[in-house]
Amino acid sequence: MIHPHTELRFINDEIGHGIFATQLIPKGTIVWAQDPLDREITPAEMEQFDPMLRKHAMTYCYRNRHGHFLLSWDHNRYINHSFNPNCMMTPYRIELAVKDIQPGDQLTDDYGTLNIIESFEPVDEGHARKMVHPDDFERHHQEWDKQLAAAFKHLQLVDQPLRDFLSEEQWTTCQAIAEGKEDMASILGCY
Repeated sequence: MIHPHTELRFINDEIGHGIFATQLIPKGTIVWAQDPLDREITPAEMEQFDPMLRKHAMTYCYRNRHGHFLLSWDHNRYINHSFNPNCMMTPYRIELAVKDIQPGDQLTDDYGTLNIIESFEPVDEGHARKMVHPDDFERHHQEWDKQLAAAFKHLQLVDQPLRDFLSEEQWTTCQAIAEGKEDMASILGCY
């Protein structure tokens, strides 16, 4: 489930659509939580799809740490890549805002955190990195862990409209991390 203060907008023909904040989404806010409507597809199931359906599914899926494809049912599947993302996946089946996201800002992920299968060159945004690679977790996890650790510190200080989509165990773990009572698992847990 994507954060309720977002909307889908068309950007241009090259990028397509993106997700934009309709209100301030502060750092530490859960911007997405995996819910029962999200579809997890095994590699064997994906191979059984008609080639045209498989191509479409591969466009909008990301892979979890088990190598299964996750297809979000809502407009979360339109989140775009940035090497300077404002959202980041965690090993807890949630994404956090790692920066304040202002109204009108596009929500973005670094696709290096989504277990891509093949390297690709995204739209140039003036960043030193120019390519996204399947092994970006190994290269950048320490930087991403620092961003997530800083975001987790804000978890209990901001409104969490997606709280009800987390199990009690998930929420208790996230609170313990926010309070410094439990170490945050590295983002490598998503790899």
